[in-house]
Amino acid sequence: MTKLNFKLISIKGRTNMFEKKSSTTDQTNTTEDSFNVLRPKKGSAKVVIGNGVKITGEITDADEVQIDGSADVTMNTDNLMIGGTGDLKGTITSHNADVWGKLDGEVKVGGTLTIQEQGSVSGNIEYENLQIKLGGKIKGDVKVSEKIKNIDDIKNINKEKPLPLQSSLDNKNN
Repeated sequence: MTKLNFKLISIKGRTNMFEKKSSTTDQTNTTEDSFNVLRPKKGSAKVVIGNGVKITGEITDADEVQIDGSADVTMNTDNLMIGGTGDLKGTITSHNADVWGKLDGEVKVGGTLTIQEQGSVSGNIEYENLQIKLGGKIKGDVKVSEKIKNIDDIKNINKEKPLPLQSSLDNKNN
């Protein structure tokens, strides 16, 4: 039986990752500069469901979600990426979605839905922008959503009164 020991690494008070303990005590690569490339942007929350992993439930408050395994979830995220081995089902709300695998369910994308060459999206799909690469598939109840206007913009439009035709012509000539 193999026993693995892990230690939690913290940089400037933030817990970032697990690392397998090494039998040597070489500390030359544990400086803060060596971690800058891997450090997530401040305040970001990323979820990765790996290949072969199955999950059911709800994912909330995630900035970025990557699905390479199988998931049946309710999800609200800023950016969704479904890998080639990913299979996602459920109620999905995202600003942007990049689909290389399979996506099925109630899907609402407020930004751009991109379906890659091997990707397929099915179900009730609502999107603002759509990009389908050659070979990508989309099937189901598909509709384009109008960009939601800010309520303050609507109030300002209603306050503006059109000028009478003669007044606008007089202003143009002056």
